[in-house]
Amino acid sequence: MSSNYTKIFSGNALLGNRIIAELQEAGIEAVVKNQGESARLAGFGNTMTGHLELEVHQDELERATAIVTACTKES
Repeated sequence: MSSNYTKIFSGNALLGNRIIAELQEAGIEAVVKNQGESARLAGFGNTMTGHLELEVHQDELERATAIVTACTKES
């Protein structure tokens, strides 16, 4: 199955939330995958606490990658 979205970040939720804010400021909407929170809400055990994955549409990949690079260099 083909997707028009590409993963740009996988890691710490604190840094992930900062990246989300920077992306939104640039007008880029990211798809946020938080497996731990999904499991918690469903009533299952949570083994991935504080871990996020972010994906963006391929049309915005270049700008989003630059933002992720800048945020990870600063932290």
